[in-house]
Amino acid sequence: MPLPYYLGCPQWQDPNWAKQLPSGASALARYARVFNTVEGNTTFYATPSKQQCEQWRKQVPDDFRFLLKLPRALTHEHLLSNAGSELQTFLDVIAPLSDVLGPMLLQLPAGFGPNRLQQLWRFLDTAPDALDWTVEVRNPAFFAKGEEEKALNQGLRQRKLARVCMDSRALFSAIPDTDVIVDAQRKKPRVPVHLLPSDAPPVIRYIGHPNLETNRDFLAPWVSRVKGWLESGVRPYVFMHMPDNAHAIALAELWTELLREQLPVLESLPVDVSKPQLGLF
Repeated sequence: MPLPYYLGCPQWQDPNWAKQLPSGASALARYARVFNTVEGNTTFYATPSKQQCEQWRKQVPDDFRFLLKLPRALTHEHLLSNAGSELQTFLDVIAPLSDVLGPMLLQLPAGFGPNRLQQLWRFLDTAPDALDWTVEVRNPAFFAKGEEEKALNQGLRQRKLARVCMDSRALFSAIPDTDVIVDAQRKKPRVPVHLLPSDAPPVIRYIGHPNLETNRDFLAPWVSRVKGWLESGVRPYVFMHMPDNAHAIALAELWTELLREQLPVLESLPVDVSKPQLGLF
């Protein structure tokens, strides 16, 4: 049966995935035979060409969803100010993906604090109506359960938008004894897990522990949460990251098996991680 929710990784290709994914004409087509969503991290660093977007659209089925990140020039350099023309230019480029776009991932830097909330609301309220959004914040004040966080949450609820929930607890429980773990802990935010109930589908970004089996305990609460959502008709977006995303598919398979223990109607992922993963954990 098709996945009753959205499951994906932070990218659609990795050299280590070559023997793990089913066959297909391209890396994206192979990925889309297993997963039905992907984080579009590439658009954060560089805007693709319209031709690239046309090719991507041809490689995914109609029920696939891209969660594209806004370019960092808009979110991190301009801090959403006077961004109308740049946003429109970006939207014109990604227009071939319009029917397979999930919510646009608006990832704000740690320096984007409560004093800039009006910039966020102005940006969202003047963006094209056809767009949907999900907002990720990293400023500590938005996790302090004070008036600043209340103002953020209230504004998102009024606009029926999801607040991205980043769960990096497993990652930061790891001993930083390799360059990969040190780099991942440096790049990922160490923020509390604050989940905002809203009318929008939840967006969960889980960053795993490098030891695959250690993730079982960290994933268990999410299994219960996602089970409840599915039973109530909510269709969340769940993304599986690892310090080295060569192992992201193995984490997604573990997650799926844990969820299947609660929801046996789900099918296993059509992947083969046994040979590439031997000895890596």
